[in-house]
Amino acid sequence: MHDSAVSPAASTLDIRVYYEDTDAGGVVFYANYLKFLERGRTEWLRRLGVDQTELAATENRIFVVKKLDIQYLRPARLDDLVTVHSTLTRVGHASLDFFQTARLGDQALCESNVQVCCVDAATLKPAGLPSFLRTLLKKVQA
Repeated sequence: MHDSAVSPAASTLDIRVYYEDTDAGGVVFYANYLKFLERGRTEWLRRLGVDQTELAATENRIFVVKKLDIQYLRPARLDDLVTVHSTLTRVGHASLDFFQTARLGDQALCESNVQVCCVDAATLKPAGLPSFLRTLLKKVQA
């Protein structure tokens, strides 16, 4: 995997398509795009200096996907280099919204709007973003 930052509120992540990512037809299995998008959001947070393992251990907070709207446009195939584009579009009290695309060169493979919620790691109930993280994300979004 190769990655490069675009801006603080947006980033890209390159992911090579392996045999295990494809279905019997030789194209990326639709559910695997969700994994690619997850990696894109995770690496975006990592670039901002947010370690999700540390967030869970010190703040008792984890992220879960609450809502997802995805449209599949074109297939990717074995050995393609897919680029996931992730853009933060909203910071809420306990949630983040992203617009994400998976692209092959200049062609969009899928487009999605994803809402990720911050929850208490023990109860899995919604919990506010830690203040340091909310401040950082608001600054990034601006």
